Amino acid sequence: MKPPSPARLASAEALVTDWLDAELARNPSVAAVERDPTQRRWYVRITGEDKDVWTAWLTLGQRTFRFETYLMPAPEDNAERFYAHLLRRNRNLTGLHLEIGSEEAVFLAGSVAVEWLTEAELDRILGSLYAAVELIFRPALRIGFTRFKG
Repeated sequence: MKPPSPARLASAEALVTDWLDAELARNPSVAAVERDPTQRRWYVRITGEDKDVWTAWLTLGQRTFRFETYLMPAPEDNAERFYAHLLRRNRNLTGLHLEIGSEEAVFLAGSVAVEWLTEAELDRILGSLYAAVELIFRPALRIGFTRFKG
């Protein structure tokens, strides 16, 4: 498959920027949006319920649009049970997956082809990230960090 044309990438970039501007104005969960001026990357600060504040990183690549968020650090306790829990949660995620990143931290991530980007797809992506963070964060925190009482 050929990569999208420069015009299609520019169109996708404008779509993401305009959609994020609109979300910032109308969605109370979107607290802030920043743009990395050196690349096609946006940082979206989200206010949640179980995880008070988190950031989604949205990156427009040559062929794919990647989205991810830092979920939590590596567990302090019950590592085997913690990772088993995350693997079970991973099985039920659609369009997202849990992964281990730098410093053994846990991330939630996904990607779609640039050709698939629409406002509806961006809404699905942000909504899916939000729902997954809310579903996974607190139970995983209780398992992997026994000092946590919430």
